[in-house]
Parts: sequence; structure tokens; C-alpha cells
Amino acid sequence: MSEPTHAAETVIFGAFDRHNFGDLLFAHIAERMLPERRLRFAGLAQVDLSRYGGHKVEAVSTLARSCADRPVDIVHAGGELLTCNAWEAAVMLASTEHAKAVIDQRAAWRSAPLEWADHHLGIRAWAPYVVPRAHFAHTRVLAFNAVGGVDLNDCEAGMRAQVIETLANASDVTVRDVVTQQALDASGIAARLLPDPAVMVEALFGDVIGARIASEPVASIRNACPNGYIAAQFSADFGDDRTLDEVASQLDMAAESHGLGVAFFRAGIAPWHDDPAVLERTRQRMRTASVHVLSSPNLWDICALIAGSRVFCGSSLHGRIVAAAFARARVNLLHPVLTAAHSKQAAFAATWEDADMPGAVDVTETAQAVSAALAIEPARLERIANTLVHTYRQGFGHLSALLA
Repeated sequence: MSEPTHAAETVIFGAFDRHNFGDLLFAHIAERMLPERRLRFAGLAQVDLSRYGGHKVEAVSTLARSCADRPVDIVHAGGELLTCNAWEAAVMLASTEHAKAVIDQRAAWRSAPLEWADHHLGIRAWAPYVVPRAHFAHTRVLAFNAVGGVDLNDCEAGMRAQVIETLANASDVTVRDVVTQQALDASGIAARLLPDPAVMVEALFGDVIGARIASEPVASIRNACPNGYIAAQFSADFGDDRTLDEVASQLDMAAESHGLGVAFFRAGIAPWHDDPAVLERTRQRMRTASVHVLSSPNLWDICALIAGSRVFCGSSLHGRIVAAAFARARVNLLHPVLTAAHSKQAAFAATWEDADMPGAVDVTETAQAVSAALAIEPARLERIANTLVHTYRQGFGHLSALLA
């Protein structure tokens, strides 16, 4: 192996290669938190998501070849990376037109997972968003920043083994919830707790988001809801008629109780994220007079809608975290087939928020949980927001020192 001949490259790696607004935020936050470093943003796919407020992203397989003669620092930027398998990643990276064809390859992936991943994603791995030290010729620092993996113990044995081996060879590992921390500890990985990077969104981008709140399309929604609104969202897998009937009824009750409007949005437009048709079906079931749908998929419009709301109510973890960053009330909805024990939303809330605050609730408890969230005094919400920022800054300092 040749010796490196250049200064170290800093690669920020994550799932910001497909549209999920939380993942798109990670790249921006890393950029602000590491102002002295020249960063390269990499995912599994080469893609330009700047039209959505995201970044131009390089494919990590191509980047590894281009960096064969130089040292590289790799920072996994955050997210539920530890439990995303190659087939799931490929589906979410597919275009809408091709997603069904990739979904149909599940059996082929299961029969030869490493070969399938190598062919479709360019990385021979069970968990392709967990990049091992050996993927680059001269890895200097390998860091995992506030990552998650609440379902790690339920993953395939081969996948768990690969993830644990990679983490064991990392320079620094922080995780965003105590469930993931305990799972790793049981496998001999000592990971520190660090809040999700999105807790920094108000501190770092409050001015950008404030301007978006006062601009279209969010301004029109705010003007149409003089007493405020519920920022509501849920993923496409909530879309059966029975669940939508319940969601609509619960949101109507919550809106009526507090004199609020409802503003739906999509947290992600990649496959297996949010479906505008499902939101529209919910809207049609509702009796609330002021119900709106934010059609914009722009990262900053989504953040502005949440920041400008009275309360967030949805399935997105980052909907909750952005609401927390702006000291807004928040409630997460559990998918009907899930329990809180398998919920990254519940795990984050239990790790970082007060015990009496609504975490992740069953759809049938939505209205009650919204009322409980709105009853929390603003000073408590501000305190939690400030504590999360302070804790993240302090914890991120260790990673900054490693990269110096």
C-alpha cells in the first residue's frame, strides 16, 4: 500500500443522498460546526439535492478510489444508520419509477446480501451506511456522530457482527439515545451519548428559518390560522383507511379544543417516506375549517412550518427534534404495528426530554397527547432547547479535537 501524499480529506458521510429533511440537515450542521475544514459530502449515491436545500453528494465508493493516495477522516453525520440494511437503502435511493423493481429484489438480496450490496450500492456490506475503516486506503479518523440503532438487537446476526466490528475499530462513537447505547454496551462498544445534530438547527440557522417563516409558502398558512396551527405529518405506511379515519378524528378534536388550524407536510419524499396522496385523503376526512398542505419539499420551508407552529404532531423523529430546537410542543405518533420499545422517537424522548412530556403515542391518544404537550410551560421548553444545544456543543468538541 502506498503512503499518503496529501493533507487529510474530511468526508462527511450520511443518508443525505435521498430526501429526508432530517438527514439533509445533518450536512448543513456539520458544515457549520466544522468551519475550518474543507468538507466533502458523501453518501451511497452521487446526487445533487441542492434544489431541495440539500447538498451535492458524492458516491462513497467513487470517493474512496479518488482518495487512494491521501489520508481521510470519515465522519458519519448522524441518523439511524446502524440498522439500515442494503436492500432498504437501495429502495430509498431509487426513483419513484424504479422503487417497485428494487422492492421485488428482496429475495435476491437475502440470498446473497454482500454481493447484492456490492452490485447495487458499490459497497460490500450488510449495513452500507456504516462505512468501515478499510473502505478508504488511508483512514485516519473514523467517527460516528450521534448515530442511532434502536433495533440493532433484532437485525440479522451477520449485520450485527459487521456493525459491531466497524464500531470497534472507530476512533469515536457517540449515539443519540440510551437504547442504542445499551445495545452497543452489551457487545463491548463504549459509546457516549450525544443529542441528534438537528438540536442545533435554531442555534445555527434560526435567521434562515425565520426569514422562511415570513415568506411564502409558510406565511400564507400562518395568516390563514390566526390562533396558530398543528404541524402534522406521518409516513405513507399510516395510509390504511382505518388509521386515517382515526388520525383525522383525533386531529379534529385537537384542533377544536385549542382553536387551531392544521398544516400537513412531508418530512421526506424518497420512497418509503411520506405520500401526498395519504395526506390529502386525511384532509378530506377532516371537519376542521382551516386545513392546509405544504407542498414544498424544500428543507428550509419544512423547518419553517414546524418552527412557526404551536405544536408538531407526526411520525418523524426530526419533526420532533426541530420542534424541540425551537421550543415548540411536540408529539410523535406510533405506527399501529409498532410498540414504544421499537421506536426511535420514544427512545430519543426518554433520553433527552422530561419524563412527563408526551413521547411517542398510539394514534388513538393523539388529541389527549397534543393537549398535554400544549400545557407544558414555555420556560420548560426553552430550558430543554438550550440544554440540548449546550450538550451537543460540548460533546461535539471531542470530535472537533480529533479532526484537528
